[in-house]
Amino acid sequence: MDNMEQNYEDFISTVSHELRTPLTSIRGFSQTMLSSWEKLDDESKKKFIKIIEQQSNRLINLIENMLAVTKLQSANNTLIYNEIDVKPIIEQIVIIVKNQYQDQKFELNFSSNLSKIFADKDKFQQIMTNLIENSAKYSPDGSTTKIKAFSIGENVNIEVTNLGINIEPKDYDKIFTKFARIDNPLTRKVQGSGLGLYITKNLVEKMGGKVSVKSVPINETESEITFTVEMPIRSIEEQARIKCNQ
Repeated sequence: MDNMEQNYEDFISTVSHELRTPLTSIRGFSQTMLSSWEKLDDESKKKFIKIIEQQSNRLINLIENMLAVTKLQSANNTLIYNEIDVKPIIEQIVIIVKNQYQDQKFELNFSSNLSKIFADKDKFQQIMTNLIENSAKYSPDGSTTKIKAFSIGENVNIEVTNLGINIEPKDYDKIFTKFARIDNPLTRKVQGSGLGLYITKNLVEKMGGKVSVKSVPINETESEITFTVEMPIRSIEEQARIKCNQ
């Protein structure tokens, strides 16, 4: 079997598993509610409906990520560049993610000299949503995600820091590959397709930026994990050249 066939089989296997799990949960709780509606108290009904909603959102996120991967590989995946302010975009994403992960806290720090970046706004939103959601998803309950944005040299750097299980340096590159799931007790607990960071890396690099991760142990069981996105600050001349090539 060649690499292409193996990659295809891995893709089908991963996606089938990721689709089957939430679908099975949705079907099971729906059948229970239909067959035992009169026996269930209001609290149980609300709990079951909430689970169905959560699993439906999981399916939607998986499908959106699959479509995003397809677009990455398409020649028609054009970027629409504009000068954008990262601060309100990040603030809005945090509001949305906090609503989904209500036990998580968020700490924002924007430098006073924060420059605008020249990027595709929708793609930048997707990048930051993936990173901030990833932080909330893999952090211990009640922990704080720290988001810091500042200008440095010819870049705007955005750092997303959270607590989690240590990532070995040998796995730094691996976590940005398609379907990557570093094997540790936390990732076994948390549901996910392993597509988010792959998409993030590809989108950042398509816009001339870089993304990296660093894991610093703080005790025997936890590390401080920081994802850093570096987005270039474009001169007027560079902006004009990029616009002409769109």
